[in-house]
Amino acid sequence: MSLDLLNKRVQQDLSYLNFGGADWLTPTLHFDEHVYDVVIVGGGQSGLAIAFGLLKERISNILVLDENKEGQEGPWVTYARMVTLRTPKQLTSIDLGVPSLTYRAWWEAQYGEESWEAIDKIPRHDWMDYLRWFRQVLQLPVVNETTLELIEPVEKGLHRLHLTGLGAPSKQVLARKVVLATGIQGGGQWHIPAMITENLPQHLYAHTSQSIDFEHLKGKKIAVLGGGASAFDNANYALTEGVTEAHVFVRRKEMPRINQIRQMELSGMIERFAALEDKDKYEAIAHFFNHNQPPTNDTFNRALAWSGFQLHLGSPWLSVEETTEGAKVTTPKGTYTFDFLIISTGLLTDPALRPELSLVEEHIARWGDKFRAKDEVKNDILDAHPYLSSGFAFLSRTKEGTPKLHGLFSFNYSALISCGITASALSGMKFGVPRIVSAIADQLFIDDRKEILANFYSYDDAEFVGEWKERESLT
Repeated sequence: MSLDLLNKRVQQDLSYLNFGGADWLTPTLHFDEHVYDVVIVGGGQSGLAIAFGLLKERISNILVLDENKEGQEGPWVTYARMVTLRTPKQLTSIDLGVPSLTYRAWWEAQYGEESWEAIDKIPRHDWMDYLRWFRQVLQLPVVNETTLELIEPVEKGLHRLHLTGLGAPSKQVLARKVVLATGIQGGGQWHIPAMITENLPQHLYAHTSQSIDFEHLKGKKIAVLGGGASAFDNANYALTEGVTEAHVFVRRKEMPRINQIRQMELSGMIERFAALEDKDKYEAIAHFFNHNQPPTNDTFNRALAWSGFQLHLGSPWLSVEETTEGAKVTTPKGTYTFDFLIISTGLLTDPALRPELSLVEEHIARWGDKFRAKDEVKNDILDAHPYLSSGFAFLSRTKEGTPKLHGLFSFNYSALISCGITASALSGMKFGVPRIVSAIADQLFIDDRKEILANFYSYDDAEFVGEWKERESLT
């Protein structure tokens, strides 16, 4: 099968589902301004899937915004540096149950069934190509090079979005519902320890999420701080690009070996997580945090194959300082000097860190407001996460904030404690996307219930047109 034939098959499958039927919502104006029913911020895999899900629910007055240039949404061709995705290739995600929209269908249409059986994991660049195709074949309404600067509450259920960027359709748009499908960093910000930012000039270090000039690092010696999968991805990539030595420093004395996500994929912990009580949710994610995701075996073995690769276990950084030769790093096992440092220390999640939420974040409920964990599991990082509904909606810690937050949803890493990994891991999206789509549709329906019920009660279109004429008795 060719890609052209697959495109036709997609359209046929969608027609079988009556995709593209008439909207059930009435178009809304606010003082002659157009009001979108839903604006999705983020045009990566989550944003595309949510847009598709809404269209399936006959909600088409939507807009998807992304700050990146077209074809560069998400991390896949910017700061992601793994060779392949870590998720098992057979798991489905953003296709929402339509077989012709799966990654496998896209792959086999171009390379054949035997090729699918031959690959172990999904190549990163091919995944990005699939996302580009997914957007195009579904004709999803994505506007690129548009940044959301601020969400301004207008009234309950109406938000004014302040936009900038070359692609912005206007400086402001109005929306009834706003979905922050903004990826792993969308609930806070990437984290670099103060020890580094306060003691080193910026030209000596970068976070893994930042653009790094690897051409400039050719022939040089670098260090990577962190023991998770991303640390090894960056070490491998640096060595591939010509770095002479790449040293990975891990605080733990042993490498993490257990990937909790693999267990979650088989146990119901992904699709049913939101049904847990708060105590179970908090303790489960605390346990999840204590087991850092290890690198894949092929990633680790790829690193070992480089003569310039070095792993330092039980080696937290005690101090760093600038020298004439670069950055000096002190650990319990010795002192080292490097030309450049790559920081793979994850992120912090807190609505207060998001500038677009500055007008409402004080009202957003956090886990620390709603649940008191036992001392042995209490974690300030977890406490700062927003306390969301099972449908990913922000909830208010104040009565005053309830109308201001109505219609705001967070489908990113910040949903981790409230909804599990359904918004942060590819293997969770097939469960998380239908849930948020249903929650948005339900909220729109309830918001419009008076009009909808009035139309229901007054409906008098005759469907049956038969007439009965009296006949002579048959007896």
